[in-house]
Amino acid sequence: MESHHALLVLARAGLPDAVLRHLLETHGAPEPALAAARHGAGLKLPAECQASLRRPPPGPLAADLAWLAAPGHHLLGWHDPDYPALLRRSPSPPPLLFLAGDPALLWHPQVAIVGSRRPSPAGRQRAHAFARTLAGAGWAVTSGLAEGIDTAAHEGALSAGRTVAVVGTGLDRCYPEKNAGLMARVAAEGVVVSEHPPGTPAIASHFPSRNRIVAGLSLGTVVVEAAQRSGALISARLASEAGREVFAVPGSVDNPLARGCHRLIREGAALVEGPDDVVAALGPVAAGLAEQLRGRLGTGLAGPSTHSAAGQPQGDEDHKRLWSALGHDPTGMDELARRTGLTVAALSSMLLLMELDGRVVADNGRYARHP
Repeated sequence: MESHHALLVLARAGLPDAVLRHLLETHGAPEPALAAARHGAGLKLPAECQASLRRPPPGPLAADLAWLAAPGHHLLGWHDPDYPALLRRSPSPPPLLFLAGDPALLWHPQVAIVGSRRPSPAGRQRAHAFARTLAGAGWAVTSGLAEGIDTAAHEGALSAGRTVAVVGTGLDRCYPEKNAGLMARVAAEGVVVSEHPPGTPAIASHFPSRNRIVAGLSLGTVVVEAAQRSGALISARLASEAGREVFAVPGSVDNPLARGCHRLIREGAALVEGPDDVVAALGPVAAGLAEQLRGRLGTGLAGPSTHSAAGQPQGDEDHKRLWSALGHDPTGMDELARRTGLTVAALSSMLLLMELDGRVVADNGRYARHP
């Protein structure tokens, strides 16, 4: 908790993102980074930042720590090895992330689905169907919890698998308010992400900024219905700048919400008619992410040669214990924790890797050996 305390003091001081990333990267941990910042570290910080670093306001800091103490709440900093690899390689990544839900999901291959806040009924249905199919195929679907296409994408993904919601407020707030129930469900079954500390209200400038995180976490971004001037087009541009794939769903020439998608296609986005087109394009890239995940977890599960004749991983004892606890009937995380004696966090990481390798299938938070 001392590490969280120091990181939160740095976050609340109003340091520019680049400065905070530099401090954490240079010093390797929040405590020495904070000590360096308090001594100036050649940063030429404004007087108000220096004052906040030396005498952090106790109220917000106490509220942050209380929020973090609740089950399922997490804080990831730039120094943390669990900081998502894809986001780290994107332009202007946030120096810290507040999370509600499963942190391991941020290492899962993700596809962003974005679009109009006022879609047509057909566009809403299409986003739901894309998300449901992609989630059912093992992808996490990422979006911004806004009205319209975002909401349809999260709901479609939850009906078949996992979803990631990136928001522009603190995680104790919800915008729009009518999506509070959806946000709670995403936190329970997936993960909600924000770069803003608890208590941060909805501010207009935060939402375009949020879009860079949606794009940065995802291997590709699918745009479903977007007007010529649309936040979804900002997400598409950010995805392209991050070196990620951009896909656009075409529509009727008479539909003004198709014009943004048609513009993207003219500018080089891939035209997709169904989710299978997305999977075909991103499958090889996802395999590379799986290799990174293996390296992060240090399991050595690199391929078929790491299995016994019975298909059991030849890894450490924890993996063997988990493999023995898995059967062909889907089993919930709590039961797997009881059978193995492992923490839910440890199980989540191992199950994610096994799923990426095709040895485990997931069904609404329950896991089984692949048939």
